[in-house]
Amino acid sequence: MDRFIEKWVSKIYEVQIGATKQDGGTRSKTVKVGGQSTLPFLKSEGKIPNLPAIALEVWDIPPEEEWPSFNEKFKEITNNPIEWAKKAKEYDADLICLKLVSCHPDKKNNSGDYAADLVKKILQNTDLPLIVIGCGNIEKDSEILACVSDIAKGEKLLLGMAVKENYKTISAVALAGGHSIIAETPLDINLAKQLNILISDVGLPLERIVMHHTTGGLGYGFEYCYSIMERCRLAGLQGDKTISTPIINMIGQETWKTKEAKATIIEEPSWGDLEKRSISWEISCASGYLQAGSDILVLAHPESIKSVKTLISDLMG
Repeated sequence: MDRFIEKWVSKIYEVQIGATKQDGGTRSKTVKVGGQSTLPFLKSEGKIPNLPAIALEVWDIPPEEEWPSFNEKFKEITNNPIEWAKKAKEYDADLICLKLVSCHPDKKNNSGDYAADLVKKILQNTDLPLIVIGCGNIEKDSEILACVSDIAKGEKLLLGMAVKENYKTISAVALAGGHSIIAETPLDINLAKQLNILISDVGLPLERIVMHHTTGGLGYGFEYCYSIMERCRLAGLQGDKTISTPIINMIGQETWKTKEAKATIIEEPSWGDLEKRSISWEISCASGYLQAGSDILVLAHPESIKSVKTLISDLMG
């Protein structure tokens, strides 16, 4: 009996992050995500021109309260975002993902000028393509991402998060700076599709949009997020262009804040070594999202990056 081959009518848009000197930027390489015409790793049924990319998550302030076990292990770099970002190349990450946590009004309420200056310094001290995520406050993100977009004009950053309340502003600054954006919606395929349409209606093409469905950590909503991602990928391959954009997952952010990554062996003696447990939690979460169709995985621990990159290589044969 002949093997049945699924034939898809469409493919996922390809998004480029980063610009080399030839492209008008300063990066040593560019990273392309998306472009596939088949489901994850089923290379016998279609083309997979780009492997899933791994980004190192970097905060501009130490994640002392949010990621206590991680921060304790890496406090020599978490106190300095530039040194932390430099580690991306050493860890073999494809991208740097900078989170401007300190700009939140409930944190240090740092300004747009601060954000622009930090991004400028990271661009000067590193050469990997850059993702820049705001602080999660809608009004503040509109301010700081505008400054970041301007200072990094031509570098083809990936800016986030654009949500329904600020997508017009984020789209406008991305257009002005030549960047792409992350469109974030709650776990709902219709909301994701609607936001993509709204963003494209204001002039930013679908080829410059990456979706974020708000990543659920392993054991904390993972299954629901997986199913939404899977439905989006199927719809895209079946010809729905409005939802045929790559997907990003913030794995580190959701892993290291969980109880499993915080509870010590004294508190939970049956759970085993805290560091091994936390790394395993991050790797397992990332592995699942790879199967759902994730195109960019944002990870924190170097061992997680190494293991997930090996997994991707093995799955591609």
